[in-house]
Amino acid sequence: MKLTDSRLLVTGGAGLVGSELAEQLTVDNDVVVVDDLSNGIRDSIPDAAEFYEGDLTDPETVDEVITADLDAVIHCAAADKYVDSDDPRAQFETNGEMTYDIVERMDEVGVRNIAFTSSSTVYGEAPRPTPEDFAPLEPISIYGAAKLSEESLLSVYAHSHDFTVWNFRFANVVGQRFGAGVVPDFVEKLEADPETLTILGDGRQEKSYMHVTECAEAIQHVMEHAPEHTSMHTYNLGTRTTTSVDRIADIVSEEMGLDPDYEHTGGDRGWTGDVPKMRLSIEKLAALGWEPSLSSDESVRRAAADLVDALEDRDQ
Repeated sequence: MKLTDSRLLVTGGAGLVGSELAEQLTVDNDVVVVDDLSNGIRDSIPDAAEFYEGDLTDPETVDEVITADLDAVIHCAAADKYVDSDDPRAQFETNGEMTYDIVERMDEVGVRNIAFTSSSTVYGEAPRPTPEDFAPLEPISIYGAAKLSEESLLSVYAHSHDFTVWNFRFANVVGQRFGAGVVPDFVEKLEADPETLTILGDGRQEKSYMHVTECAEAIQHVMEHAPEHTSMHTYNLGTRTTTSVDRIADIVSEEMGLDPDYEHTGGDRGWTGDVPKMRLSIEKLAALGWEPSLSSDESVRRAAADLVDALEDRDQ
C-alpha cells in the first residue's frame, strides 16, 4: 500500500506511538485521529490532522470515524495498555471488544486495510531472538493474551473477509512521554529523590528498546513494502540489542547528572506477568530493507535526554 495521498484513521492518535505516526503521516496524507484522551495528550496530535475526541468503546464513535472514504485504519488505541493492569478482566474484554467493533464497522463500509499495534508479550517467555513464526505462543500476562486474541480476530478478517492486515509485535517503545514505562518512571523517581532509586526486581531484566520515531518509520515501511500477495503480515519491531534495567538506571542517572544508590525489590521480574528477558528477531523486517539506526541503549538515552529536557521545561 502506498502511503501517499491516502485518507488514514489513526486510533489512539494522542498516545506515544499513535501521535508520532500521525505526525509523520500528515506530510503526505489526509490523517484523522480519534482518541478519548484518557491516556493520550491533546497537544501531541499534529495540527495538520483532523481530530475527533471520542471513545472507541462507544459504537456511535466507531460509526462516525470509520467511513467508506478511508483507505486504511491504523489501530493503536487500547482502553488499558499496562501489562500489570489493576483490572485485567476489563482489559481483556474491553480491548478485544473495541477491536471487534472496529473491524465489523470496516467490513460494513468496505474499508479493507488495517494496521495493528500488537506486542512482544504474545510470545511469553520464548527463546531469543524470537522470530515471528515461533510457536506455541504462550503469553504469561492478560495484556499479552488480549493482544494475541486481537491478532487472531484480525487473522479471521484477513483470511475470510478480504482484509489486508499489518500486525506489528513491538519491543518496548520509548520516547518523550511521561506516564508509562521504565524510562519516564526513573526520571520522575529521581526528580523526587535524587539520592535513591528503587528498582523493581533484581535489575537484571533485559529487553529491547526502540525509539518511537523509528517505530513509526518501520510501520510505514512495512505497510508500503510487504508482499502484496499476502493478506496477513506479521512483523516484529525492535532492535538487535537489549538493555538491562540497571543499565537504564545508569543512563537516566547520567542524563540527570546524578549518582543515586539503587535499591532492588528482588526477584527475577518486576511484577506477575513480566517477561524478564526479551529480544525479537528483526530478520524479516530487515529483509524488507529497513533496520533501526539506534541501538537499544541509544534509544533509551535519547528518550531519557528528551524527558529530562521536558522536565526542565515543565519546572520553569
